[in-house]
Amino acid sequence: MCGIAGLYTKTDALRSQLGVHLAAMLEQLSDRGPDSAGVAFYRDPAPDGWCKISVHSATDEPGWGDLADALALQFGDATLTGVRATHAVFTVEGAAADVEAWLRVTRPELTLMSAGKTIEIYKEAGPPGDFVRRYELAGIEGSHALGHTRMATESRVTTEHSHPFSTGLDLCLDHNGSLSNHNRLRRALRKEGIHFQTDNDSEVAAGYLTWKMAQGATLEQALEGCLDDLDGFYTFAVGTADGFAVLRDPIACKPAVMAETEEWVAMASEYRAIAVLPGAEDAVSWEPVPGHVYSWGTALVA
Repeated sequence: MCGIAGLYTKTDALRSQLGVHLAAMLEQLSDRGPDSAGVAFYRDPAPDGWCKISVHSATDEPGWGDLADALALQFGDATLTGVRATHAVFTVEGAAADVEAWLRVTRPELTLMSAGKTIEIYKEAGPPGDFVRRYELAGIEGSHALGHTRMATESRVTTEHSHPFSTGLDLCLDHNGSLSNHNRLRRALRKEGIHFQTDNDSEVAAGYLTWKMAQGATLEQALEGCLDDLDGFYTFAVGTADGFAVLRDPIACKPAVMAETEEWVAMASEYRAIAVLPGAEDAVSWEPVPGHVYSWGTALVA
């Protein structure tokens, strides 16, 4: 099952309501994925020379203030910019790759959810409705966002195994489906320097995109590579700093629908998640063609 939601805004008015609308979409997809939920928001870019990280702690007293102090001591400056439930977002002076490496060595009990300039990832095991309320999604503004509701079939029900997965800077992936060659591909990608935190097949798909783009491929080319190198069935929604993209495998047994108005572009696993958006009744809607990459954003190929 699983449910995917994506929303790309075209107006300032809608950006201020991004969290409200994404939350409504996730609520509509609760039946498709009752085990966990997660979101990736693109918002509040870090200043030049700085990066943004989102971190999860499983402990009741994570010591976010102490972590901010330690980051500042190591990298020159750091700010704790927000806390939502078990997650915190920091902006750090320095390169994201350096911050990631330092966290893995010095704070292995924490889970790094995302790193980059604009991305923030929040995800948690449990019903999507509870997640929406606990993380106060309605109060989040931004340019675009992806959401996921998970029915666990191939790995454990934990916060870490929830979607979205991020394996590259400002890159995240939602997946509905199953891959059959993920273990072999994971081993190959680890040799190429891709770091994985779980045994989830969807994280391998994210890692594959990260690797392809590190080799010089565009996002469109990396997604097209999935058609040759990933075995299984899937609908992917991929977020970047500039927008999001959608790809269904050639068999396309996993559902997806897309719609566009003058104010937004949206995708979801079911139309009812799009129907709650303002102006949905006047939107142009369609089912994504199997094997074709759709993307929106200033740096993507539409």
